[in-house]
Amino acid sequence: MSQTDDILFALTKLHRLPDCGLEADDIAALLEEMRKFTEGRIEPNCIEADRIGARFADGVVTCPPAYKDAYCAWVEGGWQGLAAGEEHGGQGLPLALWTAMSELLATADMAFSLGPLLTTGTIEVLEKYGTPAQCEKWLPELNSGRWNGTMCLTEPQAGSDLSTVRTRAEPLGDGRYALHGQKIYITYGANDIAANTLHFVLARLPDAPPGSRGISLFATPTLLPDGTPNALRCGGIEHKLGIHASPTCTMLFEGAVAELIHEPHRGLQAMFALMNNARLQVGVQGVAIGARAGKLAEAYAADRVQGGKPIALHPDVARMLAEIRATTLAGRFLAYEAVIAADHARAGDAEAEAKLALLTPIVKAWCTDRGVEAASLGIQVHGGMGFVEGSGAAQVLRDARITPIYEGTNGIQALDLVTRKLPRDQGALLRRMLAEAKAADPRLAPAVEALERATSWILSAAPEEVAASATAYLEACGWVLGGALLARAARLDGRYAPIAAFYAARLLPRAEAHAAEVTGAAEVLALIPA
Repeated sequence: MSQTDDILFALTKLHRLPDCGLEADDIAALLEEMRKFTEGRIEPNCIEADRIGARFADGVVTCPPAYKDAYCAWVEGGWQGLAAGEEHGGQGLPLALWTAMSELLATADMAFSLGPLLTTGTIEVLEKYGTPAQCEKWLPELNSGRWNGTMCLTEPQAGSDLSTVRTRAEPLGDGRYALHGQKIYITYGANDIAANTLHFVLARLPDAPPGSRGISLFATPTLLPDGTPNALRCGGIEHKLGIHASPTCTMLFEGAVAELIHEPHRGLQAMFALMNNARLQVGVQGVAIGARAGKLAEAYAADRVQGGKPIALHPDVARMLAEIRATTLAGRFLAYEAVIAADHARAGDAEAEAKLALLTPIVKAWCTDRGVEAASLGIQVHGGMGFVEGSGAAQVLRDARITPIYEGTNGIQALDLVTRKLPRDQGALLRRMLAEAKAADPRLAPAVEALERATSWILSAAPEEVAASATAYLEACGWVLGGALLARAARLDGRYAPIAAFYAARLLPRAEAHAAEVTGAAEVLALIPA
């Protein structure tokens, strides 16, 4: 089955989309248009764009030349506003359908996909927290894709710990503010493909209390309404392991005129809407990486003859291809469960909102770790040809490696799961999901029981012990929940039965191993110097 077949199955058979006026045939037709666009207009540029990379000279950032036409086609196709509200030019479709486009776009070229991904997050922040005037002014530009949006959080001294943010906002007396400070790692912070860029910036007001409670959120465009440059600029771009074509900028705010978003000193509340959206979509990037790695590896293995037959027929190569396929599919089904929960949460479903909160850190961390593993396996299938750049397999691994790091490292996701999400209901929702998993396939029972024991331990352990075991616990959750969804898929469609059986026999035991690690916190803590 193809990537779009699997996505269609997830959207129409495995999970329940909210009513959006589209039947399964309509969704299938939309997915086909997405496939044609991403494979026809974006993917052909991927390797060349990586080779050329984004460049910085004389204060100006340029993207690979092919990106200009590709981005124009993106805007003309109306793809950016797929899930945005219709009031300001969006199409009002479920987030899950945007996620399908996001997956296909990242599969075609991950570096290109990052701009639209963050723009979607800025749209959501404005829809939730912008004033009517701000929405009227900025949403049509963002929804069309003419403008891109950024998320400006990180500073040299403030990475994951945003309480140390130093960028300041000085009131100008007319409801506007002047921003002063430096932000780093700003994706598409400066570029030559969008007409303008709207930056969402965390900063402190003069009367801000210390720590994270004193952070406010501001929006500031690169170009002011009269077309003149705002007082901000790119100070340089990073030279990175991967995603070479995506400009990762240092942004300098030197009195940039900005507007406050939401209430003073409550910027993190608004910014987390953007961050949580991004975390889900980065999880989907992990799925897309697996899809691209698998696509390249399967094509190579089918054509490469060794020992008188294609290497795809050699058992160990077949094993590696199956692992890429199984983990990518499990991650895809898990990610779409989360984004469809987000769609139902938008409609006021409290249980869906709780499921979204629980699944977000798992999707972000588990799917991106599997993406890195799939990319590595893809190189292994290619052999020596995978280690050189011509095959494209090496690029997949280079691009993949950032995904467990940005939008909150996977260790932070694990801490979020065990210290915030799981204790909200003392594990009640997860236990219901585990009961459903056990019912889906008896082969899951040992892993489910091991995870249930680990859950009880996590909920009763001391804080430092919980922190030491957080990553192992999240891994166990991902392997079990992914396996349960594959089992459900196999029951609904027999074509998924062989890959579900492979997963249960060869991969699911990893869940038990990780669950067993959870109670080994003391051994981890013993390694930390007093």
